Amino acid sequence: MFKRIALFLATNIAVIALLSIVCHLLGVDQWAAQRGMGLGGLIIFASIFGMGGAFISLAISKWTAKMSTGAKVIEEPRNETERWLLETVRRHAEKAGIGMPEVAVYDAPEMNAFATGMSRNNALVAVSTGLLQQMDREQVSAVLGHEIGHVANGDMVTLTLIQGVLNTLVIIAARIVGRLIDSWLSGGREREGEGGIGYFVTVMVLQIVFGLFASMIVMWFSRWREFRADQAGATLAGRASMVSALQRLSANHGETSLPQTIQAFGIAGHLASGFKRLFMSHPPIEERIAALQNAR
Repeated sequence: MFKRIALFLATNIAVIALLSIVCHLLGVDQWAAQRGMGLGGLIIFASIFGMGGAFISLAISKWTAKMSTGAKVIEEPRNETERWLLETVRRHAEKAGIGMPEVAVYDAPEMNAFATGMSRNNALVAVSTGLLQQMDREQVSAVLGHEIGHVANGDMVTLTLIQGVLNTLVIIAARIVGRLIDSWLSGGREREGEGGIGYFVTVMVLQIVFGLFASMIVMWFSRWREFRADQAGATLAGRASMVSALQRLSANHGETSLPQTIQAFGIAGHLASGFKRLFMSHPPIEERIAALQNAR
């Protein structure tokens, strides 16, 4: 569990760190400093890199999900199960007021499903073979309703915006503090260009520290949106079916074979306790069930 959380954090932090190194090697930081970029310029610079990477990831999310999971989109149903899947997703999508998503199946032993895509009308909903084999149709319908809820709520776009804004703030904060520390180390003398080694080292370290806090915020939102998607599943497929599906999901014991890049979009995620709960993408199953049962 710790290794998985560490991998998640390392992935997010590495993106920002890599951008910083690239900017340094290409002289972008120095170019900006030599032109006297103030706070406004820094915000523009950070926004391009902080938001850009997040939206590029969103733009290719469907392609990435298909390639990383081996999901096969159902073009023409080959059997009764695939026909039922298409019809159920179509019914939920119409009720939720969104365009018909692509529907896919991927080979995985655990019960799971995910949704991703650039917009409400350009999405992908995929289910695992394990889910189809181990759940009845009412439960599967609830899971599909949950995923359609993510799409209808615009969760993929919102999560991307939050990640992009936080990346931008991390880049800005690290550079501002870096300048202050570099100035202190140089005895208050103004440096030309991008600053000394104190500036570069400080920026790299602070991006890691600030990146940890940013990841906590992203994961808090990810957990919160799961409760909303559960409620959407209850609305589209029935509360009893959604509760039953979550109870069945508890048999996964927090295991998932989804790639790290799309684990937050699955219906089930890893379990954790203590401090590590801050980095969970999904709330514990029992909390989700209690929220549904207590909802009015």
